[in-house]
Amino acid sequence: MGRSFFYITVGNEKEAELVARNLVEKNLVACANVLPQMRSFFRWEGEVQAEKECLVVGKTRTNLIEELVEEVTNIHSYDVPCVISWPIEKGNPDFLRWIDSETKK
Repeated sequence: MGRSFFYITVGNEKEAELVARNLVEKNLVACANVLPQMRSFFRWEGEVQAEKECLVVGKTRTNLIEELVEEVTNIHSYDVPCVISWPIEKGNPDFLRWIDSETKK
């Protein structure tokens, strides 16, 4: 059974908490961490932008990533939300089992 980290950017802490809580309540993730402030630089619609954003990161099972992306896209305020993931290759076996037990089958 594969597990993954996920990374989601949002516009403010309130939205970060909404996204994190929603994903945990729906058992799409075992854990979501909110990092309350960062500064992002990016190109959007041909212009370089600089914005304050928050970050939601966490752990889930790999087979839930598509559903996680769909859920975030439905509740996110951005037109094109950043939702990415990468595999967890190794870790504390007890923690990895906990991820499995706290996410939907």
